[in-house]
Amino acid sequence: MKIEISSLPSKEIIKGFNGRFVHTENLSIGFWEIDKDSVLPMHSHVHEQTTQVLEGEFELTVGGVLHHCIPGSIMVIPSYVEHGGRALTNCKIMDTFSPVREDYK
Repeated sequence: MKIEISSLPSKEIIKGFNGRFVHTENLSIGFWEIDKDSVLPMHSHVHEQTTQVLEGEFELTVGGVLHHCIPGSIMVIPSYVEHGGRALTNCKIMDTFSPVREDYK
């Protein structure tokens, strides 16, 4: 199956965080466009997650450690580990989640 990201509906999940999502049987992929200075509150969830910065700069705190993420950075976030962040610039980020993020459908 081929999917054009631009054809997926965009949802503002948190103020300034607009995502387009692909869901398979076992995982979800999120393609985010994030406005500069938008804040992702600290949170945790059952899902394993990877976060890859495609464009821009993003500060991501994972398990109490602050990381400055730039294009080419990828963070691995285990289940139930608290994380949150802030967009230092406008950003494009790709997240993967396992299991599927039912709340993003």
